Amino acid sequence: MNLQAELNKTGGFKNLELLAKQVVEGFIAGMHKSPFHGFSAEFAEHKIYNQGESTKHIDWKLYAKTDKLFTKRYDEETNLRCHLIIDNSSSMHYPKMKEFSISKLNKIAFSALASASLMHILKKQRDAVGMSIYSDAYDYYSPEKGSERHHQMLLSQLSKTAVSKPLNKQTETYTYLHQIAEKIHRRSLIFFFTDMFQTSTDETKLFEALRHLKHNKHEVVLFHVFDKEKELKFDFDNTPKRFIDVETGEHINLYPDTIKESYETSVESYFNELRLKCGQYQIKYVEADINKSFDKILTTYMVERSKFK
Repeated sequence: MNLQAELNKTGGFKNLELLAKQVVEGFIAGMHKSPFHGFSAEFAEHKIYNQGESTKHIDWKLYAKTDKLFTKRYDEETNLRCHLIIDNSSSMHYPKMKEFSISKLNKIAFSALASASLMHILKKQRDAVGMSIYSDAYDYYSPEKGSERHHQMLLSQLSKTAVSKPLNKQTETYTYLHQIAEKIHRRSLIFFFTDMFQTSTDETKLFEALRHLKHNKHEVVLFHVFDKEKELKFDFDNTPKRFIDVETGEHINLYPDTIKESYETSVESYFNELRLKCGQYQIKYVEADINKSFDKILTTYMVERSKFK
């Protein structure tokens, strides 16, 4: 799959909704090989049509495939409330890109498309979704709703965020996680997309904020978004390079091999501590390499959603 994501005049993903749909459909197509074979391709429950019932909700597309009559079963109330949290600090816009495709994304574009794909499923399930986006400020907040208008509004915001170019946007993630946690009152499934690279290195405050997200019995999933080859393995050719901290503007000139070993050791230690802390606080930690598919994201959703049944 290599659908190009065009940019519209407002500076957003012109095809974000279409891309999300194709990501989900591609995931479903491979599900017959997975433990989730029974998950409906339409993300809706069906029941056998009984003679005498209203024909209003018969699924005619399913009838054409199976030659059997089924009706779609809708719940009168929302089944699930989901809140998406997206880190929009400058480090999330690495690497710089002029255009995107499903197989070529930076961290913020990966997070936006992953979020849009989750929203596509949530919409099919008639679930409510809200969103928070932060950088060096609480940039955007919308409470959980399930209407089509709300869905389109969130897609538009994701689209604009993905192609924005925040310059030297620093962040103290723990500050905004506390604020977000206070806004989510009813039990919800929370998906948090972040690279966990912070301007402030106060890890105690950061982990306290993550724990705060768990109040009110929320289920929390931290999608740790990063470029594994570059940001963990430090895979650069050994020629003179200038490495710039995109959040502070500070830079250093060096040969990559001179710091490769110490860099890998330091970053891997931090990532391991993050995994351990998430486990301690019963937060699901999911590695989200931007060079991989979205299958891990969508499979995680299915597992976590089952906890709300």
